[in-house]
Amino acid sequence: MSHTAHIPSHRKPRRGASKVAIRAGVAGGVLSTIAVAGAAGPANAAEPVTETIEMPTLTSGLAGAVAQSADATQRAALNFELSAQENAAAVKAAQAARKAKAEAERKAEAQRAEAKKKAEAAARAKAEATARASRTAERTTLAPTSTSSDSGSSSGTATTPKATTKASGSAGALIAFAQAQLGDAYVMGSTGPNAWDCSGLVQAAYRQIGVDLPRVSQDQSTAGTQVSLSNLQPGDILYWGGAGSAYHTAIYIGGGEFIGAQNPSSGVVQKSLDWDPPSGAVRVL
Repeated sequence: MSHTAHIPSHRKPRRGASKVAIRAGVAGGVLSTIAVAGAAGPANAAEPVTETIEMPTLTSGLAGAVAQSADATQRAALNFELSAQENAAAVKAAQAARKAKAEAERKAEAQRAEAKKKAEAAARAKAEATARASRTAERTTLAPTSTSSDSGSSSGTATTPKATTKASGSAGALIAFAQAQLGDAYVMGSTGPNAWDCSGLVQAAYRQIGVDLPRVSQDQSTAGTQVSLSNLQPGDILYWGGAGSAYHTAIYIGGGEFIGAQNPSSGVVQKSLDWDPPSGAVRVL
């Protein structure tokens, strides 16, 4: 027995003939393909085929999207700011327009009031002038009366009352007040203490004895009982114009005389009835 008989052999087992044939065939096919390619290679060497495929870069696309989003956000913010400014300007313009309208209306109202006041003053002056002119012819028929406030004489005509004695009591108090204002200025709408209009003086005189008269001549001409001009008593209210539509009032003080705030040129005066005959009279006391 050989001394190597117990050592296993390391040689690979032989492959089968079929496997060797198959592998030989495959190898031959591959070598044939390489040969063909090698033969065709020199003919196509002048025109190498190259193609580059560019893959999209994710990082650059993301940066562009972010930039577009930031730009859109900035434009939106700018549009919002412009819209806010436009709204604020519109509100400010509306407020200014309302203020201007209110101021214009106030001025227009003041102008209308002033125009009305002037128109009333002009109408009153015209009515007074017309009334005096219409009575000018009648004055020649009146008998002269005393110029004293205490006594006098008359012809007894219907429009000229007889002289009366010095008034006393309430009538004396209001007449004394009226006499104290002689020489004061006439200012339309004034009620003293140094300037009066006709009805303001009459109202103030009666207030001295606790009698509250209406403010204007129209109302004062109906404030008491209508009396005849031939039956006057001291303290009676004389009026010029119609009862309820009088444009002038004064106070009869007796003796055929009256005290009244006549006009801006005369002021508060004491005159006889024939100087400016009244239209009627009312008695309050």
